[in-house]
Amino acid sequence: MAPVYKAVERTLSLAAKPEEFPPLPRLPWHKLPRSVRAAVERRTGPILRVRSVDTGAISDVAAVLETDSGFMFCKGAAADNPMGWMHRNEARINPHLPAPAPRLQWQVDHDGWLLLGFDHVDGRHPDLSPGSSDLPAVAAALSEMATTLTPCPPVKVQAATARWADWIPPDVVDGDTLVHTDVTPFNFLIHSGGVTVVDWSMPCRGAPWIDTALMVIRLIRAGHRPEQAEAWADQIAAWSGAEPESLDAFAAGIAMLSRVRQSRQPSSSHLGPLADAAECWATYRAGASIPLCHSDVPAGAVMKAGIADDLTVPG
Repeated sequence: MAPVYKAVERTLSLAAKPEEFPPLPRLPWHKLPRSVRAAVERRTGPILRVRSVDTGAISDVAAVLETDSGFMFCKGAAADNPMGWMHRNEARINPHLPAPAPRLQWQVDHDGWLLLGFDHVDGRHPDLSPGSSDLPAVAAALSEMATTLTPCPPVKVQAATARWADWIPPDVVDGDTLVHTDVTPFNFLIHSGGVTVVDWSMPCRGAPWIDTALMVIRLIRAGHRPEQAEAWADQIAAWSGAEPESLDAFAAGIAMLSRVRQSRQPSSSHLGPLADAAECWATYRAGASIPLCHSDVPAGAVMKAGIADDLTVPG
């Protein structure tokens, strides 16, 4: 095993979780060191215009760059960013992803900054609320991911059995699919050609239904009742072929994990509703009565929060 991967795997297991850090204020492009901006322009040509991207919680800088040859999406982190290793992980994994994942075109590691330049995708984030016309496209994307990423591409990633070892029995999540694990709607872009899933910074190798199961929690968070969310998931073959006992155990483990993460960071208001949704699903899977299945946060409030409310990062 390569030394770099050993370090990444250890970090995945031991590092603080992204949601345990407050969202980082974005540095405007013009405030990057001049030497760093010059290093980027040696790869892109002159940058004509810059549009800041405000969603996300990890990158110190994220922007759409316009050049004579078109648009690029750039994100990156300073050397002292405690979660900056995620950018290196994403750069390492990107060549192994199938289309339509945006291709990493360049990376600049200069004067204490790591910046990644990806193909730009012009799209919008999906609406996950009940009745949304975006839901079929999200299901199609999850189906395609489970199919095209099985077997897992030949890249070293953490096993799901290790990621959730303290919460879920290994045989439940074991598998040979590259699983995204961070299915926040901010990582889905809907456009005329379909759906593109971005930010493959922390995938793992596991059961093919994991991403769909995590999306079930997102749907409950967006206002679906558990039975509605599971009925939606039934159209995805990886989900419908899962053992019910495996889904029961996964729901129970994720519910406990999400509540622990909320307790670690009580000031992060987005974690509570997501933990409520995970507990609601686990309660439903256990056959218990559910008087209230989601918080009374208005539909769309998750999108307005502007940060990823992930409950699935390594624990």
